[in-house]
Amino acid sequence: MKTSTSAFGNLPDGRKVNLYQFETPKGLKVSITNYGAGITSIEMPDKHGKTEEITAGFPSFDGYLGDHPCFGVIVGRFANRIAGGKFRINNVEYHLNQNDGENHLHGGPGGFQFRLWDSKLIEKDNAAGVELIYHSADLEEGYPGNVKAIVTYMISNDNDITITYQATTDQPTHVNLTNHAYFNLTGFREKIYGHQLMVFSDLYLEMDASNIPTGKLLPCKGSQLDFCAEKPLDGPVKAIPTGLDHCFVLNQARNMEMPIARLSEPGSGRSITVYTDQPGIQVYSGNSLDGSQKGHNGTVYDKHSAICLETQHYPDSPNQPQFPSTLLKPGETYNYQARFVFAID
Repeated sequence: MKTSTSAFGNLPDGRKVNLYQFETPKGLKVSITNYGAGITSIEMPDKHGKTEEITAGFPSFDGYLGDHPCFGVIVGRFANRIAGGKFRINNVEYHLNQNDGENHLHGGPGGFQFRLWDSKLIEKDNAAGVELIYHSADLEEGYPGNVKAIVTYMISNDNDITITYQATTDQPTHVNLTNHAYFNLTGFREKIYGHQLMVFSDLYLEMDASNIPTGKLLPCKGSQLDFCAEKPLDGPVKAIPTGLDHCFVLNQARNMEMPIARLSEPGSGRSITVYTDQPGIQVYSGNSLDGSQKGHNGTVYDKHSAICLETQHYPDSPNQPQFPSTLLKPGETYNYQARFVFAID
């Protein structure tokens, strides 16, 4: 595998930002930066051998300094929403930044996606990647505890990306990390309507008007959210007024041997198969993309031009004790994985 490390830019305070680039023998090209611990680019051949960009991002660092919808980054401390921007631990109420109406979203405006991580290149016989470390201070964005987060990306010669998420804390706190890559397997020549999706899930979380779970789990079967068999996104994305922004309860949670989702696009022949040991996956159809962002190759990112497959715990878990717990205590290690396999059908 070919690897390289280069300067990507500088923060306003002068700190240097790196870009790590990887190219597999099968032609998958991946770029990762230590600002936001994000994937900036994934280029992949189609069934005709044409290599195209399949993820939303910016070719230069300046794009990541501005406001953007979390292109490719690691979001945290808590991915997704927390109702009212607050939760209680041991009878102490903690107040978070309310950056999504009255709710807290993706760790707030100073979340992990807007931080510079320590980083180092990793090279092995059949894989290479980068280890990224961020120390989040007590009460950063309102969260208790000093947290050490470690995210490791490993790209294999077989064209897959494995992301390992780890965290430790010195006080009880809530942690829920995910990667927020936006995919378009046509190379952004078309919107995502012709993509086909399969999710191995029988249940999804019912949401209220502000995208907070009601606590009810609803059956996928017979609904627009029934992806147990692969089907085009066209119908569900257009039929649901707000588009897809739903958390699915995974049938194979905590089992890295079984796929939990598959995204494919017949015209290009490209596909992504997803594995994870987390309990849920948030499927988001880029509903808030509004054409104000321009990225790789001058691509304008507008509504439904990309889709996110976010492996994670359920939203608002700190306030919903019936959900799998996201509480991390001293002496414990938050430890999850997600694997994305890129293939040509």
